[in-house]
Amino acid sequence: MEKEFVFGEGVPQSHLPFSPGVKCGQFLFISGQASVDMEGKIVNDTFENECRRSFDNLKRIVEAAGLTMADIVQVRNYVADEKDLLKFNEIYREYFSAPFPARTTLIGCLGTILKFEVDATAFIK
Repeated sequence: MEKEFVFGEGVPQSHLPFSPGVKCGQFLFISGQASVDMEGKIVNDTFENECRRSFDNLKRIVEAAGLTMADIVQVRNYVADEKDLLKFNEIYREYFSAPFPARTTLIGCLGTILKFEVDATAFIK
């Protein structure tokens, strides 16, 4: 099975050792996306803005692979502070609609650098 790596214009880059996305078989695996600019520099902001920026980065990778957010079948979310869960669920509905992907949400696991991070798996039809 061949692997194809997702890079290119519009895809946030990182100085860290990972690929933004990897196509393998009928799946696209998207690395954890945080509130970073196009060069991978962390952009500290409110929870709401960091969350949206992270989802926007995820969307850029999905689209660079020729897919849409509707092709995502699993989402893993990492929320730094439990007080942000209500806002997270509101923002989540801006990017996903019913029937929703499978989902895991972990709380209190990010330390102090990030307020939110997301990774996902998409199905390639």
